[in-house]
Amino acid sequence: MITSVRRLGYLVLAWLSFGLGVLGAFVPLLPSTCFLLVAVWAASRGSPRFAAWIRAHPRFGPTVVAWEESGAIPRHAKGLAVVMLSVSIVVLLFTVSLWWLKIGLVVGLIALAIWIVTRPEPVSSSS
Repeated sequence: MITSVRRLGYLVLAWLSFGLGVLGAFVPLLPSTCFLLVAVWAASRGSPRFAAWIRAHPRFGPTVVAWEESGAIPRHAKGLAVVMLSVSIVVLLFTVSLWWLKIGLVVGLIALAIWIVTRPEPVSSSS
């Protein structure tokens, strides 16, 4: 019984994450890759067939597989992430009033941008 409930929980999380990932492919500012990675992780525990389908998907699969195999991020995704992090930093600079919080958030976002930029790119990427 508990295994069935756990499996169902993973499956629900996988479908919700997949739905958000698909939506993120069309809605500006909504990320898709992170939701797809959560979807594959949850589907691997709730429905391995669904996880295999996501990995084989022509639009979403290559990014997920590149991350799983080598922690690779496509160049266009890196660029978009850095732009969005930069916009977030500018917004923080004008909206957060506590200087220590502002500094902490800006340093954290810069560190995240550096980490993203230093990830390898997929071997088959033409970017």
